[in-house]
Amino acid sequence: MSRVAAIDCGTNSIRLLVADVSVSPEEESGVPGGRRDLRDVHREMRIVRLGQGVDATGRLAEEAIERTRQALVDYAAIARRKGVQAVRMVATSATRDASNREDFFGMVRDVLGVDAEVITGDEEARLSFTGAVGDLDPADGPFVVADVGGGSTELVVGTWDGGRAHITAAHSADIGCVRLTERCLAGDPPTEQEVAEAQRVARQELDEAFAAVDASGARTWVGVAGTVTTLSAIAQDLPEYDPAAIHLSRIPRDRIDRISADLLAMGHDERAAIGSMHPGRVDVIGGGALVVRVLAEELAERAGISAMIASEHDILDGIALSVG
Repeated sequence: MSRVAAIDCGTNSIRLLVADVSVSPEEESGVPGGRRDLRDVHREMRIVRLGQGVDATGRLAEEAIERTRQALVDYAAIARRKGVQAVRMVATSATRDASNREDFFGMVRDVLGVDAEVITGDEEARLSFTGAVGDLDPADGPFVVADVGGGSTELVVGTWDGGRAHITAAHSADIGCVRLTERCLAGDPPTEQEVAEAQRVARQELDEAFAAVDASGARTWVGVAGTVTTLSAIAQDLPEYDPAAIHLSRIPRDRIDRISADLLAMGHDERAAIGSMHPGRVDVIGGGALVVRVLAEELAERAGISAMIASEHDILDGIALSVG
């Protein structure tokens, strides 16, 4: 068993998982059916909005890099205190797009002593799938996993045999809660025209994803990341964010439609007053909900899937499993 730290640095948030990874003898020897298991030691998330303005300027804002540095200083201290043996940090859409990305990489190297990895969309999708399906019954597959991030949405189809994920197809679409909000949803609340344009943009990007990923044979849809888990909390009318209640909860399509419409009709103060809403998601949750709504429409039409399962386990868990 090894103790590892996984860090997922996305467009909107940065998250840390310290976990113990145990590997079965079958897995060590490469025999099919082997397992890798995680035992959580510490999890936390901070909103740093690293992707602030990237879509418009092509650069990471200095203040966004500094917010991320402050979080990483604390994460490095936690890793030392917990006796972590290995660290892997993955950086996604915002750093892939930034012209000054070397400023960011140098900062990470100075703070953590390791390099941040800019992974491909396909690798991001594979890690998300691995983390998302680990607590599900393999008989409920094939699965389609949608990781709705700040700057991108990863779509992946595959199966799970209880030990390993088998990926059929994956695609990373350049649409997420931050990117869609900055591009289309300027109003507070956004106008009908802004919402219509945002839906058009989301559908255009996701049409490309579904052209690359045939989801017609999928039986179960799993949604991951902060937009999805926040929608689950709202769907359950939770007074505060409760990961245990959210994990593996089921949200019917009509509920997704209603919540999306409600959030897009609210002003900032109304969204901020929702008890389960993280302050860092208040300004972008409407855009994220719209992406989920379009996904729900597409999966109902293409695969006959009528509900989404929200998973608290996602790319962060996949990163940790890849280290152990």
